[in-house]
Amino acid sequence: MRALSEAEIRESFVNATPAELEQFELPIEVLVAEWERLDALAWRDRSNRRLGYLVTLLDEEPVGIVLRAAETTMSRHRAAICNLCHTQQPADQVTLFSARRAGPAGAKGDSLGSYLCADLSCQENVRLHAPLAPAEVRDGWQALRRIEGLARRTRAFVANVRG
Repeated sequence: MRALSEAEIRESFVNATPAELEQFELPIEVLVAEWERLDALAWRDRSNRRLGYLVTLLDEEPVGIVLRAAETTMSRHRAAICNLCHTQQPADQVTLFSARRAGPAGAKGDSLGSYLCADLSCQENVRLHAPLAPAEVRDGWQALRRIEGLARRTRAFVANVRG
């Protein structure tokens, strides 16, 4: 992903109201982001924990969506998988997020939902290496496949919200 300015990020949101655009704050991590290692930029709003933001490149242009987290969480005694990074974790660390569709569909109340990492840390999760089991050998392509899969699924989700 190429480096994005604050103005580019703010202008990228396709399903945000003017009030939502005024309210959101970019996370401080944007200032130190390793853009070449990212396929998307995602964060939870610090002042309103029910809101999240996801920005990725579609046809080399930034497209962002506003996400709303469900009010309830799943039981920590179960496992769940994020639909973007496919990381299995305790279910209370995966949250149902919904995104109002862009344009007329969103104005009518249509939305799209998906189970995502509660902290929206998918970019980091796919880059973590699981410890090797004794005598286990892994090819170097496994991590690359996870990263490419996350990028593909993220672009598809954002494109579906954009319509």
